[in-house]
Amino acid sequence: MQQEINPISAEADLIHHFRSEGDKLTAETAVLDSVIRDIVIDGKKVTSKAILLYLIAELESTTDVVKLDVLRNALEIVVGRTPDDDA
Repeated sequence: MQQEINPISAEADLIHHFRSEGDKLTAETAVLDSVIRDIVIDGKKVTSKAILLYLIAELESTTDVVKLDVLRNALEIVVGRTPDDDA
């Protein structure tokens, strides 16, 4: 039997992971906070999928090399900690 994953728990776990890393992920945590803020401002539900889409949009619109590195790292962490969709 397949275990059902609570999406709210997945996002809470993701946020907790970023914040629990302390100084190691300071820039990535700031990016995640900004992305979550933008999702809320846009009136959308904060989900792993929404976070991924917003991070990808940021990657596509940024030319700053340092910011690109931070965004890529944040994206890798989110992808690695996001449960697979069955759809």
